[in-house]
Amino acid sequence: MNINLGAPYEAAIKSIIDKGYAGSQTEVIRQAILAYERVIEEEELALVHKAVEIEMADIEAGKCKTHSFECIMSSLEC
Repeated sequence: MNINLGAPYEAAIKSIIDKGYAGSQTEVIRQAILAYERVIEEEELALVHKAVEIEMADIEAGKCKTHSFECIMSSLEC
């Protein structure tokens, strides 16, 4: 695969290699992809936590109808 990234990105890749963080351009790109994947996963997790906080606030404010565990279990009994 041949990718033309442009001068600023090529300079950044060269700097990373020169500093010894990676041994090749391919290694730099692989590390960047994995780092970006972690960032995305962290953002997704943060969004889920925020949604849970919002839902819990609604429950605590009485905006949602809730059922006890016992009530749910008793409705499942045949």
